[in-house]
Amino acid sequence: MIVRSVVSDAIATKLSDPRIAPLASVTRVEVSGDLEYAKVWISVLGEESAQRRTLAGLCSAAGYVQRLVGSELSIRHCPRLSFHLDTSLKKAAETIRLIDEVTAEARRRGGEAEPADPEDSVEPSSGEQA
Repeated sequence: MIVRSVVSDAIATKLSDPRIAPLASVTRVEVSGDLEYAKVWISVLGEESAQRRTLAGLCSAAGYVQRLVGSELSIRHCPRLSFHLDTSLKKAAETIRLIDEVTAEARRRGGEAEPADPEDSVEPSSGEQA
């Protein structure tokens, strides 16, 4: 949790690289079991080019950010940071957009079908007569 908060703070207040988008945020951090490495997942709102630029800016600042993290941790070695784009939020937004499209199309075609009553569709068992 410390790694995530330090990296988030660095992006918001300490890094002045113009490549880093103002709407970049840390979505999660995965630290290896031996504490050697930490994968930092970043979400960037905007175009793919802005995402690539932000990732390049963060990779350039990885040493500085790693020193910031190391100053907050009380362990012998600071994990080596690597930055990765988190596209899960973008995929979730696209999924919601597609669901909204399908729902709107269903409404245009005459409304949504009523759900079937489960008791109406019960089949009699082999020993019973209908």
